[in-house]
Amino acid sequence: MAKKLPVERTHELLVKAEEETNPEFGCSPENRDLNQKLDHGLINLDKVAGPTSHEVASWVKRIFASTNIVTKTGHGGTLDPKVTGVLPIALNKATRVVDVLLTAGKEYICILKLHGDVAESKIISTLALFEGKIYQRPPVRAAVKRVVRVREIYYIHILEIEGQHVLFRVGCEAGTYVRKLCYDLGEVLGCGAHMEELRRTRSGPFTEDATLIPLQDLADALYYWQIDEDDRDLVRILYPMEIAFSHLPHVIVRDSAIDPICHGANLTAPGILKLDRDIKKEDVVGIFSQKNEIIAIGKSLANAQDMMDAQNGFMVETSRVFMDPLTYPKWQKKP
Repeated sequence: MAKKLPVERTHELLVKAEEETNPEFGCSPENRDLNQKLDHGLINLDKVAGPTSHEVASWVKRIFASTNIVTKTGHGGTLDPKVTGVLPIALNKATRVVDVLLTAGKEYICILKLHGDVAESKIISTLALFEGKIYQRPPVRAAVKRVVRVREIYYIHILEIEGQHVLFRVGCEAGTYVRKLCYDLGEVLGCGAHMEELRRTRSGPFTEDATLIPLQDLADALYYWQIDEDDRDLVRILYPMEIAFSHLPHVIVRDSAIDPICHGANLTAPGILKLDRDIKKEDVVGIFSQKNEIIAIGKSLANAQDMMDAQNGFMVETSRVFMDPLTYPKWQKKP
């Protein structure tokens, strides 16, 4: 059975304890004002053929230059210049989360050109062989070291076969070279093949939905906000940076546990309120406030049931912090 992308996981939370959150501290992502949304935002950009991903991120920064709010941009996964499609662009503080987004999985639609005639049944059976773990050596023009590495193909669905052209959809792990996948398919089929056209249709939680916009629409949305004070289009296309963590198991903590974590402390058992049922030891987990703000990520030191039963001890080893210290008050020992 074909697997799903990591981002398609569901969250079933176990409740360890209940506690009210203080409304005076922090802010849920949906209640941030526009400046905060820009400072913690991601944009689902539709990249055209031609520019590099780095150039597109630089153009977005230039578009926002007049606001004096967005001073830094980044992108969530490189696309080759000729490849089009979903390119998440991170703004300001959200640039810190783009590498987390890379582990959520990607999806592409590809046109494969065979160099000879092959029976449809053989094409279908051969593509099925490439689902699962595969070995790949990056192509000669790749920007990374050319060493053999393992990547996972979650699924390959053939959409259409017409003569020597094969249209297929592939869900894969970040760092998979679809161009190399096409070459390897041609080798196994015995006729040779190459990638004729490629479009990314999904990058983690970002898809080809109504929020996917070209650069010109982004410039228009910014214009209407600055000239007419109409921020509706701009608000509609801004995603909170918390969306980048949707594929990770969640651990929700008390207000009093937040500031120590922001200073790099590990999460202890008394600080946990809720957690995903399927957490396993050594999983990378997202640590969230009760207002759904991302605090940090870390490595779980126990499985979900052990965390539920524990009364003390370290449960998550903090590895990266995303929330600023003093967003929530310092922890004070009760008399």
